[in-house]
Amino acid sequence: MKLFTGLIFCSLVLGVNSLLSFLGEAARGTWDMLRAYSDMLEANYKNSDKYFHARGNYDAAQRGPGGVWAAKVISDARENTQRFTDLFRHGDSGHGAADSRADQAANEWGRSGKDPNHFRPAGLPDKY
Repeated sequence: MKLFTGLIFCSLVLGVNSLLSFLGEAARGTWDMLRAYSDMLEANYKNSDKYFHARGNYDAAQRGPGGVWAAKVISDARENTQRFTDLFRHGDSGHGAADSRADQAANEWGRSGKDPNHFRPAGLPDKY
């Protein structure tokens, strides 16, 4: 009986530790996404949005499963919000649908661990 109780206790401790690790990764991944967004606004550089999408997702994914989860949730929420607001601005014309698909492709590219510099536009300052 003591062995059974010990195994249950260890399982609970490891489960809590795993959850805390996931939450920490998610928090740091969220910070990575916010930093990429802030850099995109600061750079204000033409045709650079796909690079910042890929970079934010890449950086977050490097944190671990929690970072991947945070990057996906944030990316999907951003695209869904943009799609919703476009509907009110432009009606059901599909305006921006191709750009949204391209953004999601850049998001997935970064989350999968591929080099975000694939989307880097020529002339973007090295700071980014």
